[in-house]
Amino acid sequence: MGQRHPIAIAALVAGAFYMENLDGTIIATALPQMARSFASDPIHLSAGMSAYLLALAVFVPISGWVADRFGARTVFGTAIGVFTFASALCGLSQNLWQFTAARVLQGIGGAMMVPVGRLVVLHNTEKKDLLRAIAYITWPGLLGPVIGPPLGGFITSYASWRWIFFLNLPLGLVGMALAAIFVPNDRPEERPQLDVSGFVLSGSACAALMYGVDLISHRDTPWLLAGAMLAASAVFGALTLRHSNRNPRPLLDLAALKIPTFSVMIMGGSLFRMAINAMPFLLPLMFQIGFGVNAFRSGLLVLALFAGNVAMKPLTTPVLRRYGFRSVLVVNGVLAGFTMLACAFLFPRTPIAIVVATLFCGGLCRSMQFTALNTIGFADVPPAQMSGANTFFSTVSQMSMALGIAFGAVALRLSLMIHRSATLAVSDFHFAFVLVGIVGVAAVYDCFGLHHDAAAVVSGHRQAAAS
Repeated sequence: MGQRHPIAIAALVAGAFYMENLDGTIIATALPQMARSFASDPIHLSAGMSAYLLALAVFVPISGWVADRFGARTVFGTAIGVFTFASALCGLSQNLWQFTAARVLQGIGGAMMVPVGRLVVLHNTEKKDLLRAIAYITWPGLLGPVIGPPLGGFITSYASWRWIFFLNLPLGLVGMALAAIFVPNDRPEERPQLDVSGFVLSGSACAALMYGVDLISHRDTPWLLAGAMLAASAVFGALTLRHSNRNPRPLLDLAALKIPTFSVMIMGGSLFRMAINAMPFLLPLMFQIGFGVNAFRSGLLVLALFAGNVAMKPLTTPVLRRYGFRSVLVVNGVLAGFTMLACAFLFPRTPIAIVVATLFCGGLCRSMQFTALNTIGFADVPPAQMSGANTFFSTVSQMSMALGIAFGAVALRLSLMIHRSATLAVSDFHFAFVLVGIVGVAAVYDCFGLHHDAAAVVSGHRQAAAS
């Protein structure tokens, strides 16, 4: 499928990542203004952010089946169209419920957009080129987080937050045109039946979990309902695991979890993704509500975090080649956790240079860890299991991202309960960053079990050591 236009398809997939990442980060600096427009609490806007990621987690598992059924070009182009249309609806929303519904639709489009493109790239990349290929398709995607905070802050401060979503319209139209030109509409001769039971069970588990966690983040939490949702999520999750282990062709194929490198990406990687995705939610709120700066300046400060992401990219391959995946994941993972914890020591009176340096160092560490985890996970997966592994990873990845935002909101709400306060203060954000930092450090635990030459065929570490 990707053999006809591999570079063009990789660039198009990178563009899809760009749209998703831009949309996911540009909104963070606009939360206070959006909350005023909707007459809501800024913390409650986490529902709109989480709803988007939740829809991704629920519908990503069927993306592979839909592509096999209707063809990659049809699914990819239609998904971009749905994503673009939903963006327009987000910009036209008049209340929190309309906005959340539009974000769900946008998430459904995203669920069919990126995994299909990534699978095409994975199927057409040799193991020794996997690190370079993944770095290639994520480079443009990192521009979204870099541009997002200051652009969102500028639009919010000098225009309206609604234009944040209208920006996706021209990008979506161009993406649909390029998909029609470059993406082949190949479909396998044998099309597997949809595992309906697996889809219902996994979707119910994800939805109940996110709804329960979101309820906990609200004022006057309905504890009975929240507890019931979390319990239902645990039951549906257990049923999903049981079904996947018994079904010969499950929607979520768990077979790849037996591969140590893939297991690390899923287990410890999920904790790490949860921690790093709480940061873009917490930082703009702390700068605006706690430090009292406007949305544009807040976006410029958060820019330092994502600038570190991009600055690390040229060093990722040489560092992994020199030290190997295990050493980098352990040492860098601990450093990443401590940079998250360091945000608990930032105050309104802290010099700007120290704030920027702290966030920039955090960006360096999270970029290295993110790339290393995403690459090592597919290093030892055989071609026959690649599709199932990609679907399972995409689902877990999106779920951990959604939980990261919800975790940030819950941490703030927990701090308010402890301090018996009704309004957010700097100390509440410090409490949240301490919890995020602990989760970030805990994510390293799985990495200690890796062999010192794990995925050396990808990193080249064994060859470098031998020479």
